[in-house]
Amino acid sequence: MATESRAATPRAKIDVRALVVLASIAVAVYLSDQVSKYLVVENLELGRPVQILGEALEFVYVKNPGAAFSLASGSTWIFSIAASVVTVIIIVLARRIRSTSWAVLFGMLLGGTVGNLTDRLVREPSIGLGHVVDFIQVAYFPAVFNIADIFIVSSMGLFIILTVRGTGLDGVRESERASDAAAENSVDGTAGSAPLDDPTVR
Repeated sequence: MATESRAATPRAKIDVRALVVLASIAVAVYLSDQVSKYLVVENLELGRPVQILGEALEFVYVKNPGAAFSLASGSTWIFSIAASVVTVIIIVLARRIRSTSWAVLFGMLLGGTVGNLTDRLVREPSIGLGHVVDFIQVAYFPAVFNIADIFIVSSMGLFIILTVRGTGLDGVRESERASDAAAENSVDGTAGSAPLDDPTVR
């Protein structure tokens, strides 16, 4: 029991480094998203494309009432609620993160989610129903998006990679965890068996 207690103690501690990485990335993503949207609203005409790299990359200011990449327009309040729930979940899970990769993932997701949620809360037409500012148009891509969308999708890509690799929130792979458990069981079994020449077994 004492061994189990000692093993559980480090896991109960909060990984400050992971929290700093998560918070730093979230703040950086949020600020880059909001600053870019401010500059777009102040300097671009609604619906008028501005070529950045010819037709390969254009900035066109649009107001999006739906989700990322203009999906499901007309359900803004649903996405406002969903974004709020995601934000709360990330904050709750943050104390369990001990992996830099997962900290990066949640930082990108949190910053992007709060960035778009801010638009829905403070922009027209009303609180919770505000239209998200989108402005990035890439050739042959069917939707206009913003910086928050980029990081949200990137976090989903990183999630798939970490899941396929079997990396947990503590940074340990499932294969390593299984190996450690097998080694522990082997040691316990060896310690529990009495030597054949032990007089006590006769």
